[in-house]
Amino acid sequence: MNTPIVTIVGRPNVGKSTLFNCLTQKRDALVIDQPGVTRDRQYGFATYQNYRFLLVDTGGLTQQHSTTSESVNDLVAEQVMHAVKESDILIFLLDIRDGLTTVDQDLAKILRPMCRNIFLAVNKTEGINTDIALSDFHGFGFNGPYAISAKRGSGIKQLMDAALKVLPSNTEENLPKKNGLYIAVLGRPNVGKSTLINKILGTQRMITADQPGTTRNSIEIPFEYDGIPYTLIDTAGVRRRAKITETVEKFSVMQTLHTLDKAQIILLVLNAQEAITDQDATLLGLITASGKALIIAINKWDGLELAERKQIKNQLDRKLSFVDYACIHFISALYGSGVGTLFVSIKKISTSIQTQLSTAKITALLQQAVSAHSLPVISGKRIKLRYAHLGGHDPLRIIVHGNQTDHLSESYKRYLSHYIRKQLGLIGTPVLIDFKQGYNPYKGRKNTLTDRQKKKRRRLMQHVK
Repeated sequence: MNTPIVTIVGRPNVGKSTLFNCLTQKRDALVIDQPGVTRDRQYGFATYQNYRFLLVDTGGLTQQHSTTSESVNDLVAEQVMHAVKESDILIFLLDIRDGLTTVDQDLAKILRPMCRNIFLAVNKTEGINTDIALSDFHGFGFNGPYAISAKRGSGIKQLMDAALKVLPSNTEENLPKKNGLYIAVLGRPNVGKSTLINKILGTQRMITADQPGTTRNSIEIPFEYDGIPYTLIDTAGVRRRAKITETVEKFSVMQTLHTLDKAQIILLVLNAQEAITDQDATLLGLITASGKALIIAINKWDGLELAERKQIKNQLDRKLSFVDYACIHFISALYGSGVGTLFVSIKKISTSIQTQLSTAKITALLQQAVSAHSLPVISGKRIKLRYAHLGGHDPLRIIVHGNQTDHLSESYKRYLSHYIRKQLGLIGTPVLIDFKQGYNPYKGRKNTLTDRQKKKRRRLMQHVK
């Protein structure tokens, strides 16, 4: 089952990005900003109760105040048409303070035939009598309207409870055991992904050609290696968005994001003869944000001289320092050199990502890390990390409980993740850490005195000179 797609659409400044951030929580989300043709379209994986879905923020339509259906339709076709057509659910977001506008009405006409499940959400309702204000929004014929405040989080539960009822619960859905680990092969176009898969399978299973973009669909291939079942996923190459002109390739980029969510191990293929490009770095950013285990295969290694290999290795050490947990292999997919060693790393990673950890063991490691590198002092009080427990395996996640955890620096968080990973001997997988702030029931309360306490205070103050 593919991950369901929920898309947020609407005019500029109605609060789409605020709602997007509220639902993705900037934590388990895989978030990218892509300026240019798509006008800051964002993608993020979100989990709500028993539902996991891909959330898409399509960005504002335009600041040009044209009211003709044709102009709005042109803008929709350019910015949101592809996302909307693939969506299982649309959240049509409006601003209650602006009321119902002509652009809203034109956009509703365009969206109505494109998606069966459209939910109308009216934002920025804080401090407003919604019973009266919502009366203008009942004529669309969509589900709702639902009064929400994306900024404060009010009304979100009612909206999402209704919207996600049309989807089957999928967070408990596991990959089929018979197909084993899912390994996604990612990379820019023409770096040799399909050639590598053919070499692994020993058959000309994939279309290969010396032309970028040959593979257009993500293809799943179950197979066995040394008697162990696996499933390879060959994805379309992810290229710079300015170069994505065909509709089918725009769909393929979305499919690549689906693949990141489904796979347990990512096999990223780089072209040694082109070193590391900006697009490679973007892909690495997506992978690290997903928290999935990572193997980097430097392909076409056979075509380099000794001096070039040394130069490339120095560059890799410098540019890949932020993914120091990744297993790096130098291969030739065409001739098969180094391909067999990939499965040595795959087996080690399989063991690492399935590691069972008790709360006592993780807490002991946490205390060791804090002893080796003291926590900072904030406003005269030292941050305390009390205990930790396992939060999940795909990706490997640890939950740490303490106080003032929101003041922890990113560098200290990286230190904790690196320390725990090294102590556990994990191979190829990062350790994601979520911090839970302890609840203080007296926070924000004023210390008000009773009448008796006030009298006692006055009596004591008489003796103070």
